[in-house]
Amino acid sequence: MFGFSDETYIDVASGNGGHGCVSFRREKFVPKGGPDGGDGGRGGDVVFVVRDNLRTLGHLKLQRSFKAENGRPGQGARCAGRDGRDAEVPVPPGTVIRNAETGELIKDLTGLDRYVFLCGGRGGLGNWHFRTAVRQTPRFAQPGGKGTAMRVGLELQIIADIGLVGFPNAGKSSLINLFTNARSKVAGYPFTTKIPVLGVLREGDQDVVIADIPGIIEGASEGSGMGYKFLRHISRTKGLCYLADLSDDNYLTAYETLRAELAKYSEELGAKEHIIVGTKIDEPGTEERFLELKEKYSDCTVLPLSIYRDDLLEPLKHALFSLAGGRREEGFTSRMDTDAYYRDEA
Repeated sequence: MFGFSDETYIDVASGNGGHGCVSFRREKFVPKGGPDGGDGGRGGDVVFVVRDNLRTLGHLKLQRSFKAENGRPGQGARCAGRDGRDAEVPVPPGTVIRNAETGELIKDLTGLDRYVFLCGGRGGLGNWHFRTAVRQTPRFAQPGGKGTAMRVGLELQIIADIGLVGFPNAGKSSLINLFTNARSKVAGYPFTTKIPVLGVLREGDQDVVIADIPGIIEGASEGSGMGYKFLRHISRTKGLCYLADLSDDNYLTAYETLRAELAKYSEELGAKEHIIVGTKIDEPGTEERFLELKEKYSDCTVLPLSIYRDDLLEPLKHALFSLAGGRREEGFTSRMDTDAYYRDEA
């Protein structure tokens, strides 16, 4: 067993090419057989293989080195040597390859099934290729090409449509468990979520992938809490869902604080399209707080949530599909529906 890991370093090397063969034809009734040395085999490649059943880089903690097989040397009778076997490195979707020394991005594997990273050395030519009219017995062959060795860093950037952002205990895990088949840990203390969790919200023929990351706190840019360790996992999302805990006294400033912390990490992340969700509206006094939150951020879609109120789930579900770029039912507006609900209650 291995735990969650979203970054690691590995050593990879492609195979050397096999040497060409120096050989001459020797048969009883062919006294002047010419050169017949075969070519060497090509060295194996280093290939990154993206596998959908992997969700972490933890398996690469057990194997840190991947070396492709060398090509076999050529043989007489113009027999070519066998090509070396490739070294395959299995990685999960969303993996990026970086230079371990400089940190420079080499390749983003998003959308790829296989990627040949390092090519093996070419096979050397046998002496059969070097025969000429004036050089009928070449006693040399071409050596095989050298492979390439390199140390690379791998990073996992989880691919999701919606990222959940909130302070610890804001209700992110409850939301993703409610809408998807995820089983994120829920408890009454901060930082119950220590690793990113993915879930799929499915409705009809539409899917929305939701990412729950560990809670962000004020001062994360200075390393407070878990800092920015997992923010890369929502850097590719189409939109963000900010959660404000209505039972907490900071419910009116939580959104601004969280968005400011994200902007310090990445201006692009802070500017992503988003909605605001006021959670735990089932607790006493929180409905009035939600109306205050909705009035303060009237230019944004603000929705309520309680895991015990089924009537609040459908507007939020549609808002998430809309935020992810999915279809919205005709005539449905999440803001109008929520307002109608509160008018009816009054």
